[in-house]
Amino acid sequence: MIALDSSSLIAYLSGDPGDDVEAVDAALRAKQGVLPPVVLCEVLSDPKLPDTVASVLLDIPLLAPTDGYWERAGRLRSRLLARGRKAPLADSLIAQTCLDYDVPLVTRDLDFRPLATFAGLRLA
Repeated sequence: MIALDSSSLIAYLSGDPGDDVEAVDAALRAKQGVLPPVVLCEVLSDPKLPDTVASVLLDIPLLAPTDGYWERAGRLRSRLLARGRKAPLADSLIAQTCLDYDVPLVTRDLDFRPLATFAGLRLA
């Protein structure tokens, strides 16, 4: 399994180039791509998203929150904020999902780097 972040997924859907886009393509072709629920919410929030794309996204398996998820996500974000690091809520929730399932995250969003450094999030 490999988790897909909205930044890389949107780049993939837009036909943008990049190593992350190639990783998304490979994960989807191998049926290894999964979505943290927050990513699905972020991408479906686009009012211009074609219905055909939305239906494809809905076929990608979701990583459901596990028991204690919300507490762990809050504590994860707190640790980053205490270190003076940027900790967007959505990114913290995505990272905690990946940590709970021990799956790497494909992203082009640099905000995930402190989560890799301080929390052990694996970036692909």
